[in-house]
Amino acid sequence: MIQLTRLNNRSLVVNSELIKFVENAPDTVITLITGEKIVVLETVEAVMDKIFEYRRRLRSPGEDETPSGTPPELATDTGSPEEPQSG
Repeated sequence: MIQLTRLNNRSLVVNSELIKFVENAPDTVITLITGEKIVVLETVEAVMDKIFEYRRRLRSPGEDETPSGTPPELATDTGSPEEPQSG
């Protein structure tokens, strides 16, 4: 998801996976795969940079996060089977 700004200066968040293309006509117009068009203040280059940065973060999560975004202290270890409980 990327944060952009409508022409009225209101912020919106767009799922970058749904972007079909971005054009400069003369405002920046984003066309989604649904056919919906969104006009934003950011330049085409700025929109592309935001998309690239978002995808970069998805591929290489920070040290404080697991790939799913779950903090390490909440992630469950599925790498080794649980030992049977004696009883």
